[in-house]
Amino acid sequence: MIDKIAWIHLVDGRVLSTRSHGKDAYYLPGGKREPGESDEQTLVREIKEELTADLVPDTITHLGTWEAQAHGHTEGIVVRMTCYTADHTGELTASSEIAEVVWLGYADRPRVSPVDQLIFDDLHADGRLL
Repeated sequence: MIDKIAWIHLVDGRVLSTRSHGKDAYYLPGGKREPGESDEQTLVREIKEELTADLVPDTITHLGTWEAQAHGHTEGIVVRMTCYTADHTGELTASSEIAEVVWLGYADRPRVSPVDQLIFDDLHADGRLL
């Protein structure tokens, strides 16, 4: 099981996504926790590292948790994605580890990882992802 924390940032029916260098799919920004970190600490650190923006800690709200086959891993390796919304300060700018930052709609679903596809489905069903 791969345990990841992700930020869901929706604006005008689109969700912020990133693509790392050498990857062929887009992912919600976030990553794996370091030893001793809470979900919130992981999220704040990862967003700062990937997008150079600061999340506002007291606005972090759990949105949901999804599980699916891990993209690019051996069959049976599952990723658990625990997702949060939060306000941010600063400009969203790709760091050196991020090749591309994009705003995706539901039509872009085939371009994202399997777990993100499940998240896209739920956000679309709720009318939040157009």
